[in-house]
Amino acid sequence: MKWLGDFVELDTDIKDFVHRMTMSGSKVETYEVEGSDVSNVVVGKILSVEKHPDADKLVVCQLDVGKEAPIQIVTGASNVFPGAIVPVALDGSNLPGGIKIKKGKLRGVESNGMLCSLAELNLTTNDFPYAIKDGIFIIEEDCTVGQDIHDALSLNDTCVEFEITSNRPDCLSVIGLAREAAATYNVPLKLHTPEYTENSENINDMLSAKIENNKLCKRYMAKVVKNIKVEPSPLWMRERLRASGVRPINNIVDITNYVMLEYGQPMHAFDYKYVTDGQIIVRNAKDGETIVTLDGEEKKLTESMLVIADSKKPMAVAGVMGGEFSGIMDDTNTIVFESACFDGPSVRITAKKLGLRTESSGRFEKGLDPNNCKAALDRACELIQMLGAGEIVGGTIDEGNYETEPKKIKFECDWMNSFLSLNVSRDEMIDILARLDCKVEGDYIIVPTYRADLEHKADIAEEIARIYGYDRIPTTQLSGTACAAFTPEQKFERETKNLLVASGMNEVVTFSFVPANVPDKLNVAEDSKLRDCVVITNPISEDMKVMRTSAAGSMLEVLTRNYNNRNASAKLFEIATVYTPVEGEDLPDEHRIVSLGMYGDGVDFFDLKGVVDVLLSRLCIKNAEIVRKTDNSTYHPGRCAAIIVGDKEIGVFGEVHPEVLGNYGLDCKAYIAEIELRDLFANAKTEKTYKALPKFPATTRDLALLCDDDLTVAELEKTIRNSISSTILENVELFDVYKGKQIEENKKSVAFNIVLRSAERTLTDEETEAVIKKVLKNLEKIGATLR
Repeated sequence: MKWLGDFVELDTDIKDFVHRMTMSGSKVETYEVEGSDVSNVVVGKILSVEKHPDADKLVVCQLDVGKEAPIQIVTGASNVFPGAIVPVALDGSNLPGGIKIKKGKLRGVESNGMLCSLAELNLTTNDFPYAIKDGIFIIEEDCTVGQDIHDALSLNDTCVEFEITSNRPDCLSVIGLAREAAATYNVPLKLHTPEYTENSENINDMLSAKIENNKLCKRYMAKVVKNIKVEPSPLWMRERLRASGVRPINNIVDITNYVMLEYGQPMHAFDYKYVTDGQIIVRNAKDGETIVTLDGEEKKLTESMLVIADSKKPMAVAGVMGGEFSGIMDDTNTIVFESACFDGPSVRITAKKLGLRTESSGRFEKGLDPNNCKAALDRACELIQMLGAGEIVGGTIDEGNYETEPKKIKFECDWMNSFLSLNVSRDEMIDILARLDCKVEGDYIIVPTYRADLEHKADIAEEIARIYGYDRIPTTQLSGTACAAFTPEQKFERETKNLLVASGMNEVVTFSFVPANVPDKLNVAEDSKLRDCVVITNPISEDMKVMRTSAAGSMLEVLTRNYNNRNASAKLFEIATVYTPVEGEDLPDEHRIVSLGMYGDGVDFFDLKGVVDVLLSRLCIKNAEIVRKTDNSTYHPGRCAAIIVGDKEIGVFGEVHPEVLGNYGLDCKAYIAEIELRDLFANAKTEKTYKALPKFPATTRDLALLCDDDLTVAELEKTIRNSISSTILENVELFDVYKGKQIEENKKSVAFNIVLRSAERTLTDEETEAVIKKVLKNLEKIGATLR
């Protein structure tokens, strides 16, 4: 905000600023007050340093902190000395990371605060190059004893973070945002014309430049600076760069970064001694040519890539990054300042191919104004003289000399009012356009060259609307009618979510991108189709390298995170998208999975089965069977079940295999489920029909059955149901499973309650007994007898 103040005076608070800038089209993401996590830290002067009486590595310092009497602080730092100016955290102060400083005693000696290092103030040696990394920060800035540390070290700015859309590269600069602020608040914009002096030499005697591809390089400008003094930048420049998220390096590099941030024009400085034959050639790379970039990586170039070369070798990848020999060293004596305009799509394609994303490429790829090259170059030269960093050689290299002509757009006042549903006068529109640096000449609007996004009268209407105020535009009813409704699939998904929430589950959302090792962590078989993943060409990170084929890994990650954060229990669900490659197709099959997960005290397999049962029951999936499953290596072999509808397995659930739990670092039993949403939808009875209350009484029978221990209750119940006509069977319910002294070993007693009822008449005892005999006969076939 201080930097912005160089160009526009705003008498407002920060909250009003971020609100009004957002409302006028420059969306603010957030803002941060520098040093807000530091309080009660002041500048102090060490008066004396004495050894601690009971500790060899501690010293006792007396300090003047601007109060009536000196204070005493004990420290273990070895670089303190009488007369040193240091930051002092007083009693009751706060430091970054939530650290609070209180007075106390160290080895029996009273200490009334703490002397601070750079790290303890969240600073680095890039911010203050003269300081040491490990030790107390000895301040060399011009400050006074007792002064608040924010003012002493210029930690008193406010940083505002904007979300700049790709069509407004002019706003990727302080001047661009100053233009927007001036237009928003209707105050004057104070632009500065750079001024500097040149020596009597001629740049053409030292340097020549040639553009071989005018389509990819519209303009190339250069200045030469001699007798360079490479040293740290002054505090005001370092502070502004740091506040903007740019690491200060040295005065020359900092100037190029400073101009880029201020003007939005990326610049580069070459060491002149590495420019062979004093020639600069802007050309396409040669096939097989390589370059070692400033980050030390060797990059293979292709013929489609534009480079800045000398007579023998590439020195930089145009618009992306310089080469290792183009950097500024401590012994650099003469430099070449470059300011150019490269083709946006070409820079983006090159940056993507090389895997390099820089501040420079991010600006060039959006399309910059060639007219801005000269102003930025002049500003860099002005800063060189301001900092006493060198002598500017006379003359300027300006190849291409491509300057964009201002566009003209027809000014149609009535059309704009109709388009916006406004009633703004022509004079008010002209005034708004003038605030945006757009001039009206007759029936045409002259658009500044840096506003490449303004091409049509609709663009002008948008500019008028945002500065006039979106909140001032009257609300109008849309013409025509619009009818929107959920599809049956969407309604079904919402119903599924509501059922799971009603069952005590909480919804989570996870990324579809997962690490490539997820199949290994899930113990997926080597020949499983789940190992055939869609690989991301340009992954954000190694943890997001492939598209998931299973939702189990994502659910286990969330369960582990909750467990590690000491949540005693968790019951979670997600409607997750998974991606299954299809042979012969470019795109995978995207389908949705109902993913469930739970852990905690008292949670077991049957809690998860209960949720699955509720889901199947309430979605009216009548023909579903739950059968034992032992061949899924992600699950415990004895505590896993499959959901079968017809002949198709639509889901699986159970306890997670101990090895998989270990792979995810989960130290407790966990239970998960994966159910195909589309199969649930296909088998659900979505239409509900009325069924009259029964007119005739029911007949009930209890059967206690003796069977082998490995015979499942589900198979017994299935046999009972299949033995009775659906017209009279009302319900079959398990009410007891018993093992004890009266039961043989490896046997169990299973008791069912059977309810029979006819909708037409009262069933007779003879009819009931006949049904029960048939049931018992069929049960004997599977090894179950009446106890």
